[in-house]
Amino acid sequence: MDHAHHHHHVIPPRSGDAFEMKAGQTLTVIDALGAQVADLLAINAADKREMLSSGRTLDYAERIYLTTGDKLYSNRSNVMLEIVEDDVGRHDFLLTPCSEATFRMCYDNEPPHRGCLGNLAAALQPYGIEEDAIPIAFNCFMNVPVDGETGKLKVLPPLSKAGDRIVFVARMDLIIGLTACSAPASNGGSFKPIHYEVR
Repeated sequence: MDHAHHHHHVIPPRSGDAFEMKAGQTLTVIDALGAQVADLLAINAADKREMLSSGRTLDYAERIYLTTGDKLYSNRSNVMLEIVEDDVGRHDFLLTPCSEATFRMCYDNEPPHRGCLGNLAAALQPYGIEEDAIPIAFNCFMNVPVDGETGKLKVLPPLSKAGDRIVFVARMDLIIGLTACSAPASNGGSFKPIHYEVR
């Protein structure tokens, strides 16, 4: 494989990025150091009111754990992304991006932070996406087991090891928001970068 033409982008810890993808391009999200979550948001480049939908995706998949072969749908039931490769097999599509309020309500001893929601909003601002429009993101590598009896959620450290990746193919022209998650519980108590490439 010739990697010379592919640029590796690095999202520093607790920050976010936004970029455009054409239909047919692939996005590889890499957990470079292991046990780090990346919140992924997809928006239709042609109509920004069409966005990734957790509810529709889980409805059509008929399960909450998505992996290779699964499609991520929009609020209009169109396929936005398809997972074509997945080293980890455990990601979360239930919990919403962490925010300033998450830190206030869930982390007594953590200094305030705008979280993935604030980072996505800042990264997507040039595209005219407002914070209130941001839905549940696809949380790459996030490990949220659900108790089969009670439905209770736990946020555990990711199962991803250094270098693990998940690869998506764009099924329409997209604006992508991507973060290196800021919430301590999601990342096993430490904050690390996320790498990605588009090809």
